[in-house]
Amino acid sequence: MPSKSTDIKVKRVSLYFLPVQTRVPLKFGSEILTSVTCARVRMTIEDAMGHYAEGWGETPLSVQWVWPSTLSYEKRHQVLKAFCRRLTTVWQSFSFSGHPLEIGNLFQETELRKCWTILNQHENEPMPWLAALVCCSAFDIALHDSYGNVHGLPIYDTYNAQFMNADLAHYLTSEEKTDITFNGRFPCDFLVYPHSSQLPAWHLVGGKDPINLTELTGTEPRDNYPVLLRDWIRRDGLKCLKIKLRGDDSNCDYDRLVHVGQIAQEEKSHWLTADFNCMVTDPFYVNEILDRLLVDHPKTYGMILYVEQPFPYDLEVHQIDVHSVSARKPLFMDESCHDWRLIRLGRKLGWTGVALKTCKTQTGALLSLCWAKAHGMTLMVQDLTNPMLAQIPHCLLAGHAGTIMGVETNAMQFYPEASIPEAQIHPGLYSRHNGMVCLSTLKGPGFGYAIQEIHRPLPDSIG
Repeated sequence: MPSKSTDIKVKRVSLYFLPVQTRVPLKFGSEILTSVTCARVRMTIEDAMGHYAEGWGETPLSVQWVWPSTLSYEKRHQVLKAFCRRLTTVWQSFSFSGHPLEIGNLFQETELRKCWTILNQHENEPMPWLAALVCCSAFDIALHDSYGNVHGLPIYDTYNAQFMNADLAHYLTSEEKTDITFNGRFPCDFLVYPHSSQLPAWHLVGGKDPINLTELTGTEPRDNYPVLLRDWIRRDGLKCLKIKLRGDDSNCDYDRLVHVGQIAQEEKSHWLTADFNCMVTDPFYVNEILDRLLVDHPKTYGMILYVEQPFPYDLEVHQIDVHSVSARKPLFMDESCHDWRLIRLGRKLGWTGVALKTCKTQTGALLSLCWAKAHGMTLMVQDLTNPMLAQIPHCLLAGHAGTIMGVETNAMQFYPEASIPEAQIHPGLYSRHNGMVCLSTLKGPGFGYAIQEIHRPLPDSIG
């Protein structure tokens, strides 16, 4: 691959662990999340002219989401933290120079996979690749941020031929028997410029969230934040509701959709999506619920914009034909779409949309976005309950992606106090008004954090 004077290489890496407690529990599949550790990374890079710059990245290590298992939470939690420590050392010694998309992609294909393979040789239950990507993502995001900072540009202004050494054909292969080509094309050809300054915000109706007064137990927090769904809708002007479902009790899931749909109609919310959390193994389960809604509650059926990830996330093991579901509603891959190759497999099986996440790396999200858009798939950007710095690249990706409808953003529900220092600089990103989040303060280089203005004390660094 040729090189450019704009190329960078990694010089130093520091890792910080920031613990966060949830205000209310969040249910993931069969598990409950009550706390999370956020991995924050500071990366120093050098360009070809000898200039140095720092970049920052952050990702919640959401154990229950990345590694569903019967192993204890703490066992998995400690494995993820140890893996992040290992990556700190490996990233610091990674000598390849280039554009961050090139560096990030090569690191994932070589060093990350090597570290993951070595780790799993010593584990009774292998850590999933999704968990490895999530651990790596804070480093990858910091890499992209540092590149924008050293060049004094928003990072999204560098995803083009002026800065990149290779076009998308270097990374992506088109579907067979199509005239789609990535030759001479760059991420900028698939992104939205200028990015949206406001985005519709999707509120998460968690599996443990009370939606009626009769569901209150008296143990709910008594603070300045809503508890009931109606109060959230009224306070934030919400128009989009994502409903977490069980995936193993069709009557319960049907009733949940009916009840939330009724509240949405009464409170003038417009859109719903159903998230089955990878718990379904037969398309009939989803089809039967959708068909019942169509007949008995057609307004609620019509409000469902798409269905998210009903089926097990290991797509290569569970190659379920899902055309019957996507014939009813757009069907979006989330946990299954680790990279563009799995998106290609999913498209063959009948999936029609992709839910992007920066927690699977900025590099991977961009390459997945380009492949999916080129092949006519619809996009969404989904949350990992991103607080603090993690919220900023998340919303910027949604602003540039051209999603089906806005962005999922729910950290303000589950740990609203966690982001106070960041919210003082970017208030529109950490609260929802008229059903929207606002990106207008993100104007600087890199991801536009304005990190020097954010007064957040950090623990001792690792590395």
